[in-house]
Amino acid sequence: MTVKDLEVLFDYGYWANEHLFRVLSQLPDEQFTRNLAGSYGSVRNTLVHMLSAEWGWLERCGGAPRGPALNSSDYPTLASIRERWKQVEGFMREFLSGLNDKDLERPVEFALGGGPQHTKRMGQILHHSANHSAHHRGQVSVLLRMLGYAPGNFDVLLFYPDVGA
Repeated sequence: MTVKDLEVLFDYGYWANEHLFRVLSQLPDEQFTRNLAGSYGSVRNTLVHMLSAEWGWLERCGGAPRGPALNSSDYPTLASIRERWKQVEGFMREFLSGLNDKDLERPVEFALGGGPQHTKRMGQILHHSANHSAHHRGQVSVLLRMLGYAPGNFDVLLFYPDVGA
């Protein structure tokens, strides 16, 4: 795993988010916040979880501080989530640009939900963060289908030619 690998993973994630946001922008507020299914219930709650987790992992690695987990009720609209995500994307890009490959070996200690302490290498944590968002984008796609919307295809194989890679 290199810093460049992580930059590409996060580039893909932000590209995929934008594709998903285009479809999400069609949702009325009631559908955006409707409790449907899945780990977080609604499209909004799932997106806020994704955003909060990405920022939380970044903070654990030494990036911009998030503080407590984000609260879904503070993000009533897709626009409010997109605005915050642009900020966090900037934090992530700035953080990654200041790293070298050796930094990715640094151990980072963390606990999840008040549980036991864990230690992983920074590169593993950042890789997890990018993968975590991909997992939940899939959940949002299912929620969109339940609401009668087609999320489209934002597979990584479409990302490469779209960005000229």
